[in-house]
Amino acid sequence: MDSKHFDNVKNQIGRCGIWCGSCVVGNGTLKDLAKRSEHIIGGYGVDEWGAKDFDGKEFMKGLASIQSIPVCIGCLKGGGNTECRIRPCVSNRRISDCMECGDVKSCKNIEALQKVRTGALRVGMLAKTENDKANRQQLVEKWTATIRSKCPQCGA
Repeated sequence: MDSKHFDNVKNQIGRCGIWCGSCVVGNGTLKDLAKRSEHIIGGYGVDEWGAKDFDGKEFMKGLASIQSIPVCIGCLKGGGNTECRIRPCVSNRRISDCMECGDVKSCKNIEALQKVRTGALRVGMLAKTENDKANRQQLVEKWTATIRSKCPQCGA
């Protein structure tokens, strides 16, 4: 992963409680993987001699397309989903994220929150829970160590 992209999002825990540093789009991993894959596939000529049903040209176009996806800067810096209903709700309540809210059970945005968190956790992103008592910096340090243990070659 590109360390400058990771450095940009590593201290951000979004309004939904998801750690931006664990997002492959925001931390630069997706762009880096696509670039490395393009280099390897092109260098070895896999697009020419690969499996019969492998359309190398289309695959390479897909990798180029992935590399053109802008790196997310995180919702705390204006990135993320522009239609997000969670961000304004948290801001209006003057709390850091949904996990600090006492109205989670009666929340009008609970479906949106559950959807985004379920999807994020399913792909391996890390997020605050109601039980997290550590401060934000402690969580970020713990999560950075987790990312490094899962992906030692990452620049985290």
